[in-house]
Amino acid sequence: MVIKPSFGRRAFLVCNLVFLAFISFLCLMPILHILAISFSSGSAAAAGKVALWPVEFTTAAYDNVFGKPEYVRAFGISIQRVVVGTVLSMLLTIITAYPLSKDRNTFRLRTVYAWIFVFTILFNGGLIPTYLTIKSLGLIDSLGALVFPMAINVFNVILLLNFYRNLPRELEDASRIDGAGHFSTLWKIYVPLSLPALATTGLFTMVGHWNSWFDGMLYMNHPENYPLQTFLQTVIIKMDFRFLKSENVELMLQLSDRTSRAAQIFVAAFPILIVYPFLQRFFIKGIVMGSVKE
Repeated sequence: MVIKPSFGRRAFLVCNLVFLAFISFLCLMPILHILAISFSSGSAAAAGKVALWPVEFTTAAYDNVFGKPEYVRAFGISIQRVVVGTVLSMLLTIITAYPLSKDRNTFRLRTVYAWIFVFTILFNGGLIPTYLTIKSLGLIDSLGALVFPMAINVFNVILLLNFYRNLPRELEDASRIDGAGHFSTLWKIYVPLSLPALATTGLFTMVGHWNSWFDGMLYMNHPENYPLQTFLQTVIIKMDFRFLKSENVELMLQLSDRTSRAAQIFVAAFPILIVYPFLQRFFIKGIVMGSVKE
């Protein structure tokens, strides 16, 4: 028997739908505004004529971003950094969170190691010691300088170990009875069941690597080794034309500061906007289950 919703229930659903649509539009409006500015002429953007639709449509800002090999090379370095950094970070996070998720009877020094990781959240070596360490390892001007310092994120480890602790203990006991060791239990039981938490921490890691620009400025001595965010920061935000050719300088002078910044913001956000819908269905479940501690 199907019970028809009452008039009050239907009115609530309609009002709720309208309210959520309004909130969604408010969240989407800044992105549309940035996109409209990036496709507008410099004079229209400088005059404040652009709202949610381009005025005097032009792709000059994107021609400036993608029309030169320096940008393509920087984009490729950022892609390499995101792929290598995310894979390495997820691997280390998984093998770190698994033993820390055990109780004291299974892992006697669990509390000591847990406090060491918590200590790294509160204190770090500082900028100069970190730079000297990277330099002594010979990683300056290499991809390793961008990847290794961000290989372990303690917040992601805590999120994943809490997710592991919420998995039924009987699954691990059953795998032990079947003769599986810790390694087999981790990769055949824990990892397949923790896809929501892995998707969440993976998204955090990808966003962190993609948006990071200061470490590229710090560890790269040559501009041809800059990742995308560092290169864009140098050329557009600081308006530093040392690395541009004469024809590129003329193109930059035809653009306004607002259109260049809008193109930079949208280019930087576009890869994450593409990836996020595929991971969104895991995101809420991963955050909720990983943040609950029994």
